[in-house]
Amino acid sequence: MKNNKAQDNISKDSRELALHYMKTLVDVARESFLILDAKLQVVSVSPTFYENFHVSPEQTENKFVYELGNGQWNIPDLRNLLEEILPQKKVVKNYEVVHDFETIGERIILLNARQVDSVQLIILAMEDITIRRDLEKKLAEYTKGLEDKVRERTEELSNRIKELEELNKSMIGREIKMVELKKEIEELKKKQ
Repeated sequence: MKNNKAQDNISKDSRELALHYMKTLVDVARESFLILDAKLQVVSVSPTFYENFHVSPEQTENKFVYELGNGQWNIPDLRNLLEEILPQKKVVKNYEVVHDFETIGERIILLNARQVDSVQLIILAMEDITIRRDLEKKLAEYTKGLEDKVRERTEELSNRIKELEELNKSMIGREIKMVELKKEIEELKKKQ
């Protein structure tokens, strides 16, 4: 019994130390982070999360992740990640979730998650890639527009080249005819 209590204290100390280090790293990160316990309750949140999702600590800490933002985080893809994929894989990278949030609108979020079994914590990193996707989409549209313009201009130039070739053939034909006529005139002059 004494040994179990000592082991519980060690695991509690380990968990507190791990949580301390996680919070320290999360506080300086540019991305939004949530640290969840094994029951998927929010243990800690990065300042960036509060800024990006327009929520306060009172609305977030010690809440069940799916209850955040008046249930806005009850996202099927997030549930799938946290309840199905992560327990099996322990680490998930670049898991994309698209969701329409009440306060900030539709967002495309890239999730990275790690389950830390030794301390029964989950760290969930979120990168809002909405602007990047919009820019990629605009760039693709712009590129397609440029390709269409290049194709159109190439076709116009090709038609002009054909016209010039026809004109050139016509002019060369006339020039040859003129040379032939001059020769005929010269021959007729000689005959006179």
